[in-house]
Amino acid sequence: MNAASLLHLLQFASPALPIGGYSYSQGLETAIEAGRVHDAASAHAWLVRYLDEVLARWDAPLLWRLLSAFAARDTAAIAEWSACFLASRDTAESRAETVQMGYSLTRLIAELGVADVSLLGDEVTLPAAYACAVDALDVPHEEAVLAMLFAWAENQVLVCVKSVPLGQVAGQRLLLSLRPDLERAAVTARALPDADLSNWSPGLSMLSMRHEVQHGRLYRS
Repeated sequence: MNAASLLHLLQFASPALPIGGYSYSQGLETAIEAGRVHDAASAHAWLVRYLDEVLARWDAPLLWRLLSAFAARDTAAIAEWSACFLASRDTAESRAETVQMGYSLTRLIAELGVADVSLLGDEVTLPAAYACAVDALDVPHEEAVLAMLFAWAENQVLVCVKSVPLGQVAGQRLLLSLRPDLERAAVTARALPDADLSNWSPGLSMLSMRHEVQHGRLYRS
């Protein structure tokens, strides 16, 4: 990957991107509240399971397909995979998360003039907006998927640092320990056939629904 592509990727995969990613815990806050995540070991187990059962088998494979669709300018495929991702958000908070961040990222890339957002349609999910941006910036697709997974892990570790709580060094140790799991998830995402796609995670859905009525929250999901 050339320097320009790498710098673009670092910018658009960064948790510091002004689209509100830091506002969401994706069920982790409720898992901490319930005592399921309470130290570094349980945090590691939670993150690895989330990677293996949710991101590697649904979110990242859909992103991979969206990247291919944008490269081919296939509006039908973009619409189909975007609709699949939106339909998979089975709680109010998870749906609001991807729609809000997708809207914010779409508006940002339009204002920056880095991509043609007309291919995105009306209700934009975060993976679709991200795929639109990184494909337009000539970021290699394999690296774009891995960067998305790392950005997710970094945000989740920050939640653990603040809410478990873990120390800063413990948080970085946790993030470093996830490297082989992130690589494995990226490989799975690229190779998974359509028939094997799955977002079956009822426990996570239950935690998300509990978060909607949880008293005292730092995060929006």
